[in-house]
This record gives sequence, structure tokens and C-alpha cells, in this order.
Amino acid sequence: MDDLTLLREDSVATLVLNRPQRRNAISVAMWRALPPVIHEVQADASVRVLIVRGAGDDAFTSGADISEFERVRGDVASARAYSVTVADAERALADFPRPTIAMIHGACVGGGLSVALACDLRWASQTARLGITAARLGIVYGLESTRRLADAVGPSHARDLLYSGRLVDADEALRMGLVNHVCAADRLEAETRAYARMLAERAPLSQEGAKTMLRHLRGAGTSSEPVRCVDRAYESADYREGVRAFLEKRPPVFRGR
Repeated sequence: MDDLTLLREDSVATLVLNRPQRRNAISVAMWRALPPVIHEVQADASVRVLIVRGAGDDAFTSGADISEFERVRGDVASARAYSVTVADAERALADFPRPTIAMIHGACVGGGLSVALACDLRWASQTARLGITAARLGIVYGLESTRRLADAVGPSHARDLLYSGRLVDADEALRMGLVNHVCAADRLEAETRAYARMLAERAPLSQEGAKTMLRHLRGAGTSSEPVRCVDRAYESADYREGVRAFLEKRPPVFRGR
């Protein structure tokens, strides 16, 4: 769909939330379309890193499209169905097996921050303003989204953001751990892409294994997954390549196998 644009540059893919006329507000149609788009990227083994961003420099996304709420969240039944759709979209992004980076210009609010939190890393410009405005709308933030928020900033900061509905600037977001890196607005794209390219040169099996281990620290996944990840890495051609490259004092070339 036109409101979601997928771009590929070598081993880095970029998913663009493409509704600049609505400050990239996420419609229910976009929530529904996100899982198949993300699965399409996941099926492409040549993609080593996924960047998620909003179109333009005004907003990552201003959140879920509130103009739809009376229609798609008009009663308990429709609200539950909507919440399932949103959770499925966020989970597809969170479960993407390779590194993901949210590149945040401007507003990153509500459901928009949920999308950013479903990414592994968040790089923000000095223009970024981030927050959860559920307390201003009379709604309750979902369980998985709340867990991701608390994982990122800790329970105390999570309470502050959820209870107040206030927005924080990029520097405060960095101090509380809501974002990983802050830079000037005119440097954000270049710095994010340079970091993504660096990640793309690292061993994919190591990165996928790290994501599995971190997921298990939160109590998710099956008990056999960590052992399989470790064994798979030791049996891989990438492990042999990494050792040879170290001994030969050259950069390794990893293939993901």
C-alpha cells in the first residue's frame, strides 16, 4: 500500500510510514498491512538490517490515527479487535530476527512510540518529542507495549510517562534510556545509515542469537532455543570465517550460514 513504502539499499532495508499529510499517523489499514510487509523483508536473507522511519522530517509518526477512533474503537468489542490488530503489527516488528532501528525525527507519540519501542534501537534527532498520551485520551496502553516501555526505561520512568502523558525532548529521552543516540537533525539519516551498514557487516547468526537470548531474559520463547542458537553458531561457516579473519588480521565476510 502507498502508506507503507519499502526501500532497499544493499543489505539495509527501510520501511517508511508514508502519510506526511497526516504527520504519518497510522491508520488501521496500515496496522493490518505491517505484518505482511515485515514478513516480506524477513524472507529476504540479503537484508541484514531494517530501519523504520516516517516520511519527511516533521514526524516519525504522531501515533494512531485518532480520526478513526469513533469508527474502529467505538465500543468494547471493536476496541478489542483494534488492539489485537495493533499488537499483531508491533509483534511482527519485535520478532523480526535481525537488527531493527527506529530513525526518529519530530513527533513520536502514542502508537508511534509503540512502533519505535518494537524496534531494537532508537536513533533520534534533536527535534524528537516522545511520549505516551493514553492518559490524555482516557485509554489504557496495551500490555506488550507497556512491557517494552518498562524494559527500555525502567518502571519508574514508565510510570512517569504513562501517568502524565507528557512529551519528553530528545535529551531527556536519552537520559532515561528511551532512545540510544541523539544527533543534529541534518545528521540523523547519515549517522543512522552508517550505523546500520556497520551492523550489516557483523555476523547475522550472532545478532539473531543475541535477540533470542534477550527475548528469553524477558521470559519469552522455548527453553531449547538458546542452546540451538549457540550450537548453530559453532557449526556455522561464519564462525570459521570469523576465526580465520581474526588470525589473518583482515575484516571477516559473513554470509549468515
